Amino acid sequence: MRQTRLQIVSGENRLHSGFLSPMQLGIAQINTTVGDLSGNCRRIIDAYRTLAGRGAELVVFPELAVAGYPPRDLLFKRRFVSDVESALSEIAAAAGSVPALVGFVETNTSGQGRRFFNAAAWCERGEVRLIARKCLLPTYDVFDEDRYFEPATEPRVVDFAGRRIGITICEDIWTHPMIATRRLYSGMDPVRQLAAQHCDLVINLSASPWHFGKGGLREKLVTDAARTLGCPVAYCNAVGGNDELIFDGRSVAASADGAVVAGLAAFQEELRVVSLGVPSQPSPEAGNWIAPSYSQAETKDVFDALVLGLRDYAGKCGFRRSLVALSGGIDSAVVGVLAVAAFGPENVTGVSLPSAISSGHSRDDAAELARNLGIAFQTIAIADVVAATEAALGPAFAGRPRDVAEENIQARVRGVLMMALSNKFGSILLTTGNKSEMAVGYCTLYGDMCGGLAVISDVFKTQVYALARWINDDARRAGRTPPIPQSSIDKPPSAELRPGQTDQDSLPPYELLDAILRGYVEEGLSRRDLVARGFAESVVNDVARKVDLNEYKRKQAAPGLKITPLAFGVGRRIPIVQKYVS
Repeated sequence: MRQTRLQIVSGENRLHSGFLSPMQLGIAQINTTVGDLSGNCRRIIDAYRTLAGRGAELVVFPELAVAGYPPRDLLFKRRFVSDVESALSEIAAAAGSVPALVGFVETNTSGQGRRFFNAAAWCERGEVRLIARKCLLPTYDVFDEDRYFEPATEPRVVDFAGRRIGITICEDIWTHPMIATRRLYSGMDPVRQLAAQHCDLVINLSASPWHFGKGGLREKLVTDAARTLGCPVAYCNAVGGNDELIFDGRSVAASADGAVVAGLAAFQEELRVVSLGVPSQPSPEAGNWIAPSYSQAETKDVFDALVLGLRDYAGKCGFRRSLVALSGGIDSAVVGVLAVAAFGPENVTGVSLPSAISSGHSRDDAAELARNLGIAFQTIAIADVVAATEAALGPAFAGRPRDVAEENIQARVRGVLMMALSNKFGSILLTTGNKSEMAVGYCTLYGDMCGGLAVISDVFKTQVYALARWINDDARRAGRTPPIPQSSIDKPPSAELRPGQTDQDSLPPYELLDAILRGYVEEGLSRRDLVARGFAESVVNDVARKVDLNEYKRKQAAPGLKITPLAFGVGRRIPIVQKYVS
């Protein structure tokens, strides 16, 4: 990879004079795929040409845009990083007099430290003319950058067209006093380092995954950084789904006095030229920006995030069609709606699998949902298969009372049938279990847990109800028939394991259960902490025991989409074999 030097400014103490005129910054909020180097390269070049054609003086892309984020152990494949650098050379060759600032993986050739840098390349006139490197490497929750990357000791500042531009990458601006993880970096603060260098503009290339409530936090980081630096700050975030992570975009720019002057769309790609440099004067397009999460209904954000995550997970894995087992209950109804939003009704098939004890209203509600959604619908009765399975097991089970073993047969028969349909027709099977059920093991391994993606596994049951009501209300506002049957919302939740059975035969009411789970799972509270909050000790102990005992199930579950601060998955690494009781 050819590289020449653009002027680098480091450690000077001259006062910046501000821009002679507003700078036209192109923000390329794009959706890349991990490892799709040729596809990502084309996307970057196309976005660059579009924004340069609109008058951008500099075009900025998200963190690790060439490789896709997060690349994880692809970095250890022998040719991966060299191929990333080759793709970057193609991007640089396409760059003209308008520079492109592109996130990529750089090989560390020093012989010291980790093998790679999380870096940004300044591409101009056919060459990579400057490389900036990330200073702060997050290694918590879903992040493990310290496994791969060597940190830089300070952010880069470059002189360009009479302007001093500081370059930061994602975590480099997450040093605000309200951010708990800032303590991981031994006092290193790239924002303060840049403040001493008197920049005219600071850019942040980011790949910051979404969870609800995060949008407002990010905006505060950007606006407070602008005030600290005394110059505009532009934040370019990735958008799209990669594995369990959902990136919401919502790139934002702030003026030197901390006023938001532009923001980009939520949960979709957008290319925008933003005018920066005049304090407190919004860019001409700022009135059109899509408001971030703190000013949108939280439930709409959850819906949009799940649709984006589902569409990208399936699409990037090569699936164009989906299957959903429709029970007539609230969870499968919400997943069905999400599937239609992600795939289109023509690419979704709902399947009813009634057993001998399935209620009539469950069958009717499943059929009504399918009609309302306009999807293909099949019914496959399982009573005979369940009976044959029980008969085959009869000699082995002789003399033992009926219990959960027999109850779980119907779930496992459904799993076998749904996976057969998935195999035959090349459709991804979407599981319908929610976070409350996954937490306490109220799900059947190799039964209703079968599938390729657990769409709502990070959505608590109470949130599922909120989603269902929002979906129906949104349809009414648009003059459409509400898709989810009201009886699916109103009836007591049941897995129909036996006649008359409801979830609350085994679990506390979901409002209570979810409150305890938020404390125990997401906040890391102990049983004693929860009792001190006013929860009954017997209930807390029962819920905590179920959470701990069912870790083995969650380790074998389909991957899920992360929408909360702490989801089951790579960000929560609890041992399966452990006996800790607090």
